[in-house]
Amino acid sequence: QVQLVESGGGSVQAGGSLRLSCVVSGGAISSVCMGWFRQAPGKAREWVGYMATNGWTTYDDSVKGRFASSSDNAKNTLYLQMNSLNPEDTAMYYCARASSFRCSARDFAEWGQGTQVTVSS
Repeated sequence: QVQLVESGGGSVQAGGSLRLSCVVSGGAISSVCMGWFRQAPGKAREWVGYMATNGWTTYDDSVKGRFASSSDNAKNTLYLQMNSLNPEDTAMYYCARASSFRCSARDFAEWGQGTQVTVSS
C-alpha cells in the first residue's frame, strides 16, 4: 500500500519561504508523475505543479517563478520549495502520486494527508 506523508508546512510572513517534503513509501516516485495540490478554506482544490518521470516540471501561473519542485529518488521524497510567499498561498498543501507516467489531474489516485501553510501579511 502506497503512503504519502507531507511535512514542512508552517506559518510565515509574506515574502518568506518554506520547503515542503513528501515522503513516499510503497511505490517509487520516479516511475510515475508526482503532483502538488492545495486547498484553501472554502475553495476547491487546485493544482500547483507536476513533476514528470523525466524530471520535467510545470506549474500553475499563480506560483510560476516562485515555487519549484525537486526530488530525491534515493529517499523516495518529493520537495516543493516555496519562495516569495503571499497570503493568497495560504492553504493545505497535498502531494499526490499518479497511477502512471501521465501528468493529468484525473490520474492522481494516491494522496497524502496534507500540511498547512499559512502566510500572514
